[in-house]
Amino acid sequence: MNDTSFIQSIQQAIRSVIGSGRAGLHEPNFDGNEWLYLRDCLDSTYVSSVGKYVDRFEAELAEVTGARHVVAVVNGTAALHIALKMAGVKPNDEVLVPALTFVATSNAVNYCGAIPHFVDSDSYTLGVDAVKLRNYLTENTEQKSGHCFNLETGRVIRALVPMHTFGHPADLDGLLAISRDFNIAMVEDAAESLGSFYHGKHTGTFGLLGTLSFNGNKTITTGGGGAILTNSAEIARYAKHITTTAKLPHVWDFRHDEVGYNYRLPNLNAALGCAQLEKLPAKLINKRELFFRYDAAFAKLPGVKLMSEPSSCQSNYWMQTLILDADYADQRDAILKSTNESGLMTRPAWILMNELTPYKSCPRMDLTVAQSLSQRLINIPSSPQLLIAKT
Repeated sequence: MNDTSFIQSIQQAIRSVIGSGRAGLHEPNFDGNEWLYLRDCLDSTYVSSVGKYVDRFEAELAEVTGARHVVAVVNGTAALHIALKMAGVKPNDEVLVPALTFVATSNAVNYCGAIPHFVDSDSYTLGVDAVKLRNYLTENTEQKSGHCFNLETGRVIRALVPMHTFGHPADLDGLLAISRDFNIAMVEDAAESLGSFYHGKHTGTFGLLGTLSFNGNKTITTGGGGAILTNSAEIARYAKHITTTAKLPHVWDFRHDEVGYNYRLPNLNAALGCAQLEKLPAKLINKRELFFRYDAAFAKLPGVKLMSEPSSCQSNYWMQTLILDADYADQRDAILKSTNESGLMTRPAWILMNELTPYKSCPRMDLTVAQSLSQRLINIPSSPQLLIAKT
């Protein structure tokens, strides 16, 4: 198949599923109680971080995820920043993060004064390669006084942050074993994986803490918003305290016992989230059906495959993702150009973290797989309402 035919075939496969017209990558949809709940906020005048919808949103997220405690915050980056602080990350520590991730993962480490240490990906899950990471840590670290030290830099490796790429669960059994064996706290970046399960348990609930994002392009949105998940009552209490400017409870006095953060989620955003959560089961059903239809459309097309959920896992299929064969990697940009020009919003994966200016000098392991994946991944239109429009 020549290059032009290959590009046309991909575009035709997408169109065969979603039909004609413009299609965004992942657009929010407000077809439930959003207006009702927002009006209720306005009528009550409780539009900031104090209001019934914040508490309700946290309780409903706990029910959906199975986490014992949830703390709602202004965005996923803030959630990860605080989660890392709760995990004990200190200035000059190192934190293991995938090179293939959104920049917020690295930025949250930087906010703690710590240094991202980039690790490679598994082509099967798109998440951190647990086997390769274990071998790397065995050869390049040592244990002293209950901590894991980087032999080259002498710094403590304090935490590991696996990210569930495009909603597909990473190898959590392997990563938890690394966390235990190397004395490294695990904090899950589950920003993209609300509604995803690893062996029957929701992502974000395996490590010491997990985090979610509710940005406008996520499976559900609060406009901006995030959440910290934990099974520890004490961690949850402290996380809520420090994200509420570390203000001590008092009827009128403003007393703060440490430097805190103004990170609590406003009631308006939480109201949106409550309405969106009511529609989450339907959204997940539609996204899974969208995957099946795309999968059938691409099944016989050589040179490309559709990313599917790992074995024994249930993905939310946040982003439908094409993986080009290595022989077709040089066609990625031409595919992106052609699809976008025709009204189909497609996007590549992120530029690897170690290639970004702020992080070029950070420590890293061999990143062969992440480098290959970054050149071959294409996200295609993934909004759950695309299926509704088609039917």
